[in-house]
Amino acid sequence: MTNQKQGVSALGLQRVLGLGSYQTAWTMLHRFRRAMVRPDRDRLKGLVEVDEAYLAITDRDQPISALGRKNNTSKVLIALAVEILQPKGFGRIRLRRIANDSAECVLPFVQASIEPGSIVRTDGSAAYRSLRELRYDHERTVMLGSDTPAHVSMAGVHRVAALLKRWILGTHHGSVQPEHLDAYLDEFVFRFNRRSSASRGMLFYRLLQQAVATDPVTYADITQSAA
Repeated sequence: MTNQKQGVSALGLQRVLGLGSYQTAWTMLHRFRRAMVRPDRDRLKGLVEVDEAYLAITDRDQPISALGRKNNTSKVLIALAVEILQPKGFGRIRLRRIANDSAECVLPFVQASIEPGSIVRTDGSAAYRSLRELRYDHERTVMLGSDTPAHVSMAGVHRVAALLKRWILGTHHGSVQPEHLDAYLDEFVFRFNRRSSASRGMLFYRLLQQAVATDPVTYADITQSAA
């Protein structure tokens, strides 16, 4: 899971380890994904871009329709936060699945992900109007009618969203059950935030270190918590 730059799918792990059950490999990976999030991890700070994006994912467990086709591809909305480094470059990120782009969904994500006092850069959505009241310095950029394309004025979130979509399609072939998407987002964050590490061995060590400090879970625990 750590020695391959893009990770491994459950099917790939099953083949490598010679496991008789896909379910066993899938559960193993999800246990490690849970260990990828430290409860006491620091929030983002400085200049942070925040936006939402849709992910197209496929649920292979969805039943075949009466027409003989699987209507199993759905779009899921996620919130993204990306630290912007000066003069250029990106720092750490945070991702979360959200129900919609209302203030009730995006503001709790901002508060959980970003340190108060930070500069939060967003588009012109009304959902972010209360950020100053929550002790954030709000930079608001209205995209509609602007001469600057969104992928230029909000380069961080657009770049991370593109990389995430490529990873979901490449490593997992776009096949992720919507209720388990948060675990895959946690893995992507873990990888992205350690992308500059020169040692794969250190990545392995960090994951092992966090795994032994994480409470054990069963297949039933994972499936029931996502239901």
